[in-house]
Amino acid sequence: MITQAFRGARRKWSVMAELKVTVEREFDDEVSRIRELLADYRETRPAVLPPPFSEYEVLAGGTGAGTRVRWKLQATKRRIRDCVLDVDQSAEGDLIERDANSSMVTTWTVRPGAAGRSRVVVTNTWQGATGIGGFFERTFAPMGLRRIYGELLDNLARRAV
Repeated sequence: MITQAFRGARRKWSVMAELKVTVEREFDDEVSRIRELLADYRETRPAVLPPPFSEYEVLAGGTGAGTRVRWKLQATKRRIRDCVLDVDQSAEGDLIERDANSSMVTTWTVRPGAAGRSRVVVTNTWQGATGIGGFFERTFAPMGLRRIYGELLDNLARRAV
């Protein structure tokens, strides 16, 4: 998306890019079991969240679609995001978490892998900032989110066993 801002008689063009971060893992368990664990926002989710997540709270529901959760996410040393997520489920069984406080959407996809295994793909998308802040966001946010969600998936794999 291209936005146009006017300052005096000069035009300034800026590009708001959609940023996307994907992390994948193979699990030694059936698709239904992994989906069940991911949809459990009362027991499993708080148990597998790595340290950058804090103040986790289930506001409504607790299992799959219709759940509303809140947490703080410290993706960098300086930035702590207050996230309020509404959970939905696609026709294919993907869990979709939409943050009410930002453009962040997290999609959890679980599909069959080889030999009874499951492949979990977590994808984060959001509208990036413009200007110098956007440059740093595009440079550093993907690395931080890959690390954070990679650790979350590693924790989930240990719990699935």
